[in-house]
Amino acid sequence: MKKLLNTVYVTTEGAALRKDGENLVAEVEGVEKARVPLHMLGAVVVFGPILLTPSLIGTCAERRITISLLDRAGRFQARVEGPAQGNVLLRRAQYAQAEAGTDIVRSFVLAKIANQRAVLRRAIRDHGEADPAADEALERASDRMAAILRRVQMADETTDQLRGSEGEAANLYFAVFDHLVRTPEPELRWTSRSRRPPLDPMNALLSFLYTLLTHDCRSACESVGLDPAVGFLHRDRPGRPSLALDLMEEFRAPLADRLALSLVNRRQLRAHDFQRMDSGAVLLTDEGRKTVLTAWQERKREERQHGFLDEKAPLGLVPHLQAQLLARHLRGDLDAYPPWFWS
Repeated sequence: MKKLLNTVYVTTEGAALRKDGENLVAEVEGVEKARVPLHMLGAVVVFGPILLTPSLIGTCAERRITISLLDRAGRFQARVEGPAQGNVLLRRAQYAQAEAGTDIVRSFVLAKIANQRAVLRRAIRDHGEADPAADEALERASDRMAAILRRVQMADETTDQLRGSEGEAANLYFAVFDHLVRTPEPELRWTSRSRRPPLDPMNALLSFLYTLLTHDCRSACESVGLDPAVGFLHRDRPGRPSLALDLMEEFRAPLADRLALSLVNRRQLRAHDFQRMDSGAVLLTDEGRKTVLTAWQERKREERQHGFLDEKAPLGLVPHLQAQLLARHLRGDLDAYPPWFWS
């Protein structure tokens, strides 16, 4: 099994990254703050104005260590990587099925809806008796999502119809999302989904986590030779990693959403960990980002049983395993793409 490599996140404005022998060294104002062996490194993600030396960039490109540049809000800016290593035959198979891969789309949609519903069922199990009204709302949403799952699984829907079912289930899920938020701070309550920019703290937190998840899914696609820009569920658009977005749909609810809820409900993040900009956008503060990044790395080390492979794997490795399974299906080694269900 592929080894789960580390991702280094650098958030301190003005920090400098350089290569020292076989190590990546992080410095702030000339003082060494961290040292990571390059052979243990899978990616580097930097936020805001961070200095990277040419020797470090060259070494990372040579060793296929991806460097992603994000602005201080966590929005993607650029990506530095070495020569493409993709298998041309695999990519041809991917392109051939991109327009006719309805079964692949169905797998992504089934996993996304099932995993969203599992989050609701977990909340009912853990907190249902404490709030009967919330319990009833969650039960109704869960039942309606179960009906959508049956329709997706049994009906011969087109790709556009599958997209509609995915959107219908997402609307149900986010309509009751506030019942999953258990903090007493009114500033952290949920109202509705807002993006580009996020307009409240919970949306800011979800958007930040989705950015991290997109990075990991894109790396997973590239690591097995798939083209992250050509997807099945998400339509092609210049500059959009459509396949990475397809892959991450399976993991949004169990990895990103549940982590966001844990951080807020356990009061690891408070209202003062967010800031409102003049534009109206709400962003995490520097300290808030550090809290999220630490929790994200810890969550990725948690192990879960993989239903199809029948073995335990760290959550951070699951996108790579799913990318491998998708590649095997596209090559003809598997009759269908087996989605990942959280349990």
